[in-house]
Amino acid sequence: MISLQQMNYIVILSEELQFQRASERCFVTQPTLSMQIKKAEESLGYAIFDRDAQPLQLTPAGKRLLPIIREILAETEKIKYLSDQLKGNVKEEIRIGIIPTIATYLLPDLFSTWVKELSNVRLKIKELKTTEAIEALEKKELDLAIIAGPFHDPRIQTTPLFLEEILIYCPQHPAPTIQLETIQKMHPWLLSQGNCLRTQMLHFCQLNAQDHKEDWDYEGGNLPLLLEMVEQQGGYTLIPGYFRIKEEQRLGIKKLADLSAAPAREIIALSPNRSMKTENIKALVRSMQLYYGAKAQEKHLQVLDWDVA
Repeated sequence: MISLQQMNYIVILSEELQFQRASERCFVTQPTLSMQIKKAEESLGYAIFDRDAQPLQLTPAGKRLLPIIREILAETEKIKYLSDQLKGNVKEEIRIGIIPTIATYLLPDLFSTWVKELSNVRLKIKELKTTEAIEALEKKELDLAIIAGPFHDPRIQTTPLFLEEILIYCPQHPAPTIQLETIQKMHPWLLSQGNCLRTQMLHFCQLNAQDHKEDWDYEGGNLPLLLEMVEQQGGYTLIPGYFRIKEEQRLGIKKLADLSAAPAREIIALSPNRSMKTENIKALVRSMQLYYGAKAQEKHLQVLDWDVA
């Protein structure tokens, strides 16, 4: 049987796919790392890495082994964590990944409440794109991911949080409502690739991303900057319904006319099916459901998919 140390080396090498960088992360020399990986392979009876590939790659057997190793290391960490907790040495740490277009309002809305009501918890929060958050959850690097759905994976627990209407920001248009055909003739200001709101905008407004590849290239999740570009250069962008907009910008918010259902996104929480941190994760989830559920109004909403382009 391979050791826990060897399992850790395998995981790190699978992430770096380069012995020198992996050895630096493991705080060992490159020959030591190579020797330990070779010993693990000899113990298992098969190769984990294809050393002939450029760059280094997992073998088919290695790809099947890696999720098992991650699970074992995660369970081992739980044992150590429980021991530290019982000794009173640590607070429970919950690692949260939030996509930028949600973090921009959710953290100002709820962070102080979380700090006050979950005094026994240390929150570690990171902004991640949707695919990054899902990948980090699968790698056991997150305890909770907050993204826009829909999302379905039997390995991960999915909890609906709230529905959020998607609005148009177009201050040059004088009326409070705007036709879809009208905005399709305007310049769209898009978030960078990987932001789900960008994908929803391309889908709903029936845009082709290639049509705008020579336009101003924006990389990031900075919605306030997008709004500023719309104000200066014209055109439009989409904004989440709970986004904290400045008072002087409110007249620039438009709703789409002549639709039976307003465009919306479903905000969901993803968490491991098994976790020692379930109680506090549930408390975080409830706080979001209650806060935004109380704000919700009865309206017909059409949930847009983010995984369509």
